[in-house]
Amino acid sequence: MLDANPNAILLDVRTEAEYQQKHIPGAILLPDYEVKSRAADVLPDKGALILVYCHSGGRSAGAAKALVGMGYTGVYDMGGIVNWPY
Repeated sequence: MLDANPNAILLDVRTEAEYQQKHIPGAILLPDYEVKSRAADVLPDKGALILVYCHSGGRSAGAAKALVGMGYTGVYDMGGIVNWPY
């Protein structure tokens, strides 16, 4: 999906410490506990393709659901990157 959509937003919803330790190159950090308060500033285009991930999948599912509830239409939950092979 990333290869087919070079303008996709890759959203990391883990903590700052987790992000600093390891993240997918090009990912934007928006911790899950800040999604509701900061999404409008970090993700101004509600129609953009947004691929959400976390460590094991729990936080990304909650963050994706929150984004959809806020009116974002192109949200996909990638789940966790604990076994990210790339």
